[in-house]
Amino acid sequence: MDTETFVERLDDRLDTAAYADLDASANGLQVAGPEEIDDAAFTVDAAIETAERAADAGADALVVHHGLFWGEFERATGPIHDRLAPFFEHDMALYVSHLPLDGHQELGNAAGIADALALDDREPFGALGDEYIGQSGRASGFAPAELRDRLATECGSENGVTALEFGPDEIEDVAIATGAAADWFEEAVERGADAFVTGEGKQKLYHEAREAGVHVFLAGHYATETFGVRSLQSLAEEWGTETTFIDCPTGL
Repeated sequence: MDTETFVERLDDRLDTAAYADLDASANGLQVAGPEEIDDAAFTVDAAIETAERAADAGADALVVHHGLFWGEFERATGPIHDRLAPFFEHDMALYVSHLPLDGHQELGNAAGIADALALDDREPFGALGDEYIGQSGRASGFAPAELRDRLATECGSENGVTALEFGPDEIEDVAIATGAAADWFEEAVERGADAFVTGEGKQKLYHEAREAGVHVFLAGHYATETFGVRSLQSLAEEWGTETTFIDCPTGL
């Protein structure tokens, strides 16, 4: 598939343009590559290690959740130069989807966790302007320890799941916003969630959860954000692209 078509398909499927004024990430094609993409690698973070592993796998493009450019870009020096070098040396493209991949209600990170938890009655969650970064839904009923263990298994959380067990004995309503989304806890409370699932927390989250009587599960930033890129990998395979998933967990 030619690169332009590959990028256009991803941009269209993810509705990348809708997040243009909401996301500090430069979503879409960040580094140009070859004219054709026959092999693509998928991973969470753009870094020297993941780029080199993608190149070793023969990838024409690396598709990631966390890219190289945030906000205004000025200089390709120092660490930025070093991270860009593998892409230029191997003529490999870099495609990035940050918040669009968080918020997508079918392919996104939160949607992937909702799938893993078999949630029903799903709705967009985590309002950001006119868009969303997560998903909420209704479970058949989890005990707190059961949900913690299920998340650890489904997310592959290296260091387990930190649980702030301040909510009801049975968890039915679950709000999910992956990565570093602790600021959306208040919305979870307003929606009547029994549990809020995210990647990492903030100090104040302990007291907020205790005072609100809501469970919080911190399953790891990296661990909660493999779902989206894996969904994109499956999508690319449907298009006839050869793919590789590069697992590079941070433990965070």
